Amino acid sequence: MEYKDYYKILGVDKKAGKDAIKKAFRKLAMKYHPDKAKGDKSAEEKFKSINEANEVLSDPVKRKKYDELGSNWQNYEQAGGNEGYGGAGYSNQRQGGQQYSGDFNDIFGDSGYSDFFDMFFGGSFGGGEGKSRRGGGRSVSTMGQDMQAMIEITLREAFLGTSKVFNYNNQSIKLNIKPGIADGQVLKLAGKGGAGVRGGQAGDLLLTVKVLPDLIFERRGDDLYAKLEVSVYDAVLGGKVEFQTIKGKVKIDIPKECSAGKIFRLAKQGMPKYGMTGESGDLYLTVKIDLPKNLSAKEIALFSELKKLR
Repeated sequence: MEYKDYYKILGVDKKAGKDAIKKAFRKLAMKYHPDKAKGDKSAEEKFKSINEANEVLSDPVKRKKYDELGSNWQNYEQAGGNEGYGGAGYSNQRQGGQQYSGDFNDIFGDSGYSDFFDMFFGGSFGGGEGKSRRGGGRSVSTMGQDMQAMIEITLREAFLGTSKVFNYNNQSIKLNIKPGIADGQVLKLAGKGGAGVRGGQAGDLLLTVKVLPDLIFERRGDDLYAKLEVSVYDAVLGGKVEFQTIKGKVKIDIPKECSAGKIFRLAKQGMPKYGMTGESGDLYLTVKIDLPKNLSAKEIALFSELKKLR
């Protein structure tokens, strides 16, 4: 039986992190991809080995199995000890009351992967079909793949919370989104991913939420920022200015001689904090002086008089 050193195949250290493994895999996959090495059988085999190594080392659970049993897996299998890892324990299976001693290829078939991979990980790759025993034995179920998708909502929908109905993979799915969800936040819809094989559990749908930009409000964390337009008269004399927040209208007291760029903070008027009932960020309004246009002759004369007084 063949044993493969997955770390050596990817050219990484046994203590390599997830990012290092991913980088090494991408580099080798590009080099040995069948589209670049057409007709080169050795390159095709190399590509299979690279995929197999990445399949194990990029998965924390599989990598743990490999690290614990990799160097001794043949002895472990002969002792009939791999049931604890979800394997079939074939060296200890009996047929008609006799110890099974046939060729393992009769059980597993020719998968194109190493015996170690077939034995402990079911010979599956990328959420594909699992192995099944020949000769009327039971099938090995395989969990479906996790799938990814994206949904777009407005900032106002993110503020208030919303419900969306969409179709995915021939399924009509209703999604309830809580107030305060962030741009790029991922929601997991359990069991809405790829179908399982031979009765296996369905995978999950990982849904990335994209919050579209708003014409009025800018979000920074849980706080909102906007411009507050103030007339030159209210800026000079003071007054009350009305502002439309997402929740409703508020009136802002403008002090006399208010300058452009002054910031007003409205506590608890920002984005709701996701998953925290009654908690919100703040709303910051920056004053923008609205200068009058198309002045009448009388207005120009009055401004000229004011200029002389100053």
